[in-house]
Amino acid sequence: MPSKRDIQHRVVTTLQRRVVNPLQRKLPAQQLLETVGRVSGQPRVTPIGGRKVGNEFWLVSEFGDRSQYIRNIKANNRVRVRLHGRWYTGTAHLLPEDDARARLRELPRGNSAVVQLVGTDLLTVRVDLDG
Repeated sequence: MPSKRDIQHRVVTTLQRRVVNPLQRKLPAQQLLETVGRVSGQPRVTPIGGRKVGNEFWLVSEFGDRSQYIRNIKANNRVRVRLHGRWYTGTAHLLPEDDARARLRELPRGNSAVVQLVGTDLLTVRVDLDG
């Protein structure tokens, strides 16, 4: 029998994949993360929420290793991030030792509240932006 976490993950990711993400990708101000599909090799674009600090971009994944974009980063950590309509290239680093809940307090409130509400396996990600 599936656990409550498994059911929550399935419900939230299905809603994100079919409804929320397609709508958010179209919003010009939405922050986006582009990874390379680990199987297909094709670009995969995921709406995210985070904050640029200097030449770093910080975000927290709500499902950690269960997130497809985290699996893609593990296979190839070169990514692109869209901020304010501009794309930046960079290298993503997964930081399981970072206190993701504390990190969320430093990131935009709206997104952080949703991540805390629906997230089951929080994982901090830092993207070192090129140039």
